[in-house]
Amino acid sequence: FLLAGLPGLEGAHSWLAAALCSAYVLAVLANGAVLLAVRAEPGLHAPMYFFLCMLAAIDLALASATVPRTLCLYWLGSRRIGFGACLTQMFLIHALSAAESTVLLAMAADRYVAICHPLRHAAVLGGRATAKVGLLALARGVLFFLPLPLLLLPLPFCGPRRLSHSFCLHQDVMNLACANTTPSVVYGLTAILLVMGLDAVLICLSYLLILRAVLRLADWRERLKVFSTCVAHICVVLAFYVPLIGLSVVHRFGKDLAPLVHIIMGNVYILVPAVLNPIIYGVRTKQIQRTILSLIRI
Repeated sequence: FLLAGLPGLEGAHSWLAAALCSAYVLAVLANGAVLLAVRAEPGLHAPMYFFLCMLAAIDLALASATVPRTLCLYWLGSRRIGFGACLTQMFLIHALSAAESTVLLAMAADRYVAICHPLRHAAVLGGRATAKVGLLALARGVLFFLPLPLLLLPLPFCGPRRLSHSFCLHQDVMNLACANTTPSVVYGLTAILLVMGLDAVLICLSYLLILRAVLRLADWRERLKVFSTCVAHICVVLAFYVPLIGLSVVHRFGKDLAPLVHIIMGNVYILVPAVLNPIIYGVRTKQIQRTILSLIRI
């Protein structure tokens, strides 16, 4: 396959590569700092911060599966990617995105239990339960999205194999097949709805229950104090789902849009959560700030 550069803007490839590389380095440093801070500070050994570590690890893996190959495209002009490498990258992107969605749902459940049933929080979300959530997130991503590349393997591809992104996505690759892709279309849509779609619905439901519990409090200051513990998670959820929905809309309805829109939306989908997630929690959590600063001084 041929990965998409910036058509008509080849002279700007080096500048875009520099911006992508800077964002990738920032994502690696910020997520690495969160992982080190949670490991070093016993006060951060709580379910919410273990989930945050899972998010950081997933974001690092997702960015590392795509950005280095994209930098080769922009800096070295290497557009070709092998069929096997493309399917592997496609599987990693979708499976890791599913795992991130699962962890975000677990974080919403953590907020619900902490606010609505605080006395049961330690019993419901102990160390073992948190570890099981991490394993479940990975297993869910693999089981739901491993069939995607397997369904594409037997399909013939003819004509120009030009992708519309600088990395491989299922719908993008599938559209290049010159055979019946109905099973792949149906399964891909079903997997997305059963994982990301269901998770989004359950996250919204958990926050409706949290909002109901908060509104029952008599003092408005207490309401703000309780709900403020959810602000960081809400921002992280938006940072994940807004680019995901935007990319899906561009794929479904943006066939007449300029290729640049597809490329920008793809890079936003990959890098925005990886860059924003640790910054959001770093700004909102004083303990993470203090621990990172103490590690830097050492």
